Amino acid sequence: MRSAGFRRTRRSAATALVSALALTALAACGTSSSGDNDEGSGGGSSDPSAPLDPKTKLTLTIDCMPPAAKAAELKEWKEDVKAFNKTYPNIRIEGRSTPGQCLEPPRFTAMLKAKSQPDVFYTYFTDLTQVLDNAGAEDITAYVTPKTVPAVGDIDPNVLNSLKKDGKLYGLPTSNYTMGLLINRKLFQQAGLDPDAPPTTWEDVRAAAKKIAGLGNGTAGFGEYSAGNTGGWHFTAHMYGLGGNIVDESGKKAAFNDATGKQVVENLKAMRWQDESMGKTQLLKWGDLQKQIASDKLGMFLAAPDDIAYMVQQLGAKYENFGMGPIPGQKATLYGGNNYMVKKGSSPDKIKAAVAWLNFKNLTVGKGQFDWARSKADGLPVGVPQPNFWLGASKAKDDAARAANATMPVENFKPFMDNPVQGKAEPPKAQEIYKVLDNVMSGVLTNKNADAGKLLATAESQVNQILANQ
Repeated sequence: MRSAGFRRTRRSAATALVSALALTALAACGTSSSGDNDEGSGGGSSDPSAPLDPKTKLTLTIDCMPPAAKAAELKEWKEDVKAFNKTYPNIRIEGRSTPGQCLEPPRFTAMLKAKSQPDVFYTYFTDLTQVLDNAGAEDITAYVTPKTVPAVGDIDPNVLNSLKKDGKLYGLPTSNYTMGLLINRKLFQQAGLDPDAPPTTWEDVRAAAKKIAGLGNGTAGFGEYSAGNTGGWHFTAHMYGLGGNIVDESGKKAAFNDATGKQVVENLKAMRWQDESMGKTQLLKWGDLQKQIASDKLGMFLAAPDDIAYMVQQLGAKYENFGMGPIPGQKATLYGGNNYMVKKGSSPDKIKAAVAWLNFKNLTVGKGQFDWARSKADGLPVGVPQPNFWLGASKAKDDAARAANATMPVENFKPFMDNPVQGKAEPPKAQEIYKVLDNVMSGVLTNKNADAGKLLATAESQVNQILANQ
C-alpha cells in the first residue's frame, strides 16, 4: 500500500519518495516536448532488445507528471524531457496527471476497465494482478536488457520480481520501501528515552509508549490505524515483524488466527486500554498519524520512510525531529513500491520509447530522479532512509551522491539503515483482506471488552471466502 493521500492503500503505501506524492495531480494536465504528433515512424531494428532508434518519431503519453503546484518537481520534469529529446528529438513526451489514479483504488480500476490509461502508466507493486486480469500491460521482458537499461543488473532482484509473473516482466520500478518504526525524537528526549536507540521489541515499544503518554497534554505514545484498509495493512506489518503470516504458502487459506495474531491483538489491547498510551481518538487512517507526530502529539508509529519527507514538505515539520528504527520483532517487514507499466496494445516502437524514457528518468544513477545534486539545489528532500533499490556499483555511486547532498540529518535514521530487515510482499487480494482486517484493529481499539479470539476467527472466515474466490 503506498500513499499520496493514501498511496499505500494500493501501493501497500506508498510510499516512493515524496516526489511520488507530488506526481499525483488534482486534475488532468500535460506538457509536451517539441515535435509533432506523427506516430511510430522510424525504421529502427526489429529486435526488441535493441535500443530505440534516435530517428523514431511518435508521441508518448506518460502518467503522473507533476502539477503546477509542485514547481520544483515540474521544473525537473521539463528539464528531463528536454535532455531526453537531445538524444531522441522526435519523441514527443506528453505528460499527464490522471485524476485519482494515484489516490483512489476505484478510479484506478475504472481506468483499467475502460482501457483509458496513458501509454506509460503509474502503478504500485500490488497492482500487477489487477492490471493483468484486465489485460492492461505489455510484456516488456524482451525490451529490457543491459543494452536498453544498462543498470538493470544492479536493481535489487526483489524489486524486479515484484513486477514479474510467470517469468515475464511487466513494469519498471521507480522506488521501493520497507516499513519501520518512526519516532518523534523530541518526545523521546522529553520522556527520558534515547532517540538514537528506538525500541526493537513490542515489550520495549509498550514501555516507551507509557513514558511518552505520561508527558500529558494529550500526547499519545504509540498510534495505529484502523480504517480505510490501513488498519489491515498495519496488522499485516505487525504480523510480519513477529514472523507471522496473513495467508499460508498456498495463498488459499488465512494464516493469522494463531498465537502470533493473538499476540498482536492482545498487545494493542493492553496499550490502548490498560496503559492508555494510544490516545482516545481511534478509527484513524493514513494522514492522521502523520499529523499527530508532526505536531508533537504522538511518539511512535509504524511507517514507511517517505512519510518523513511528506511531513516536512506538506505539514511543516522539521527533519531533525524524526528518527527511525527497524520494525519491532525484525523477523520480516512489509515492503512495496512504485513502478510504471506500458499499456497493452502499444507498438514495438512505443514500448522501446517507453523503456528509453523510464531508463533515463528513473533508472540511471546520477540522472533524472537520482540527480541528487539537482534535488538539493531545487529544495527537494535528499537522504530519506530507504532500503536497497540499487546493488553493486550503482549502489556505491548512488549512496555517495545521496550522502554528499543530504538535506537532512541522516544519522537520525542509522538504526533503520544499519539494521535492514528482510522485506516480505503483501498477501494476495491485499486490499480485500485489509478491509476485513480493519475490523480486527477497530474492534480492539474501540471496544475495551473486545475478544481477540472472536475477532480473529471472524476475520479468518471472511478472508478464507475471499481467497476461495480468486
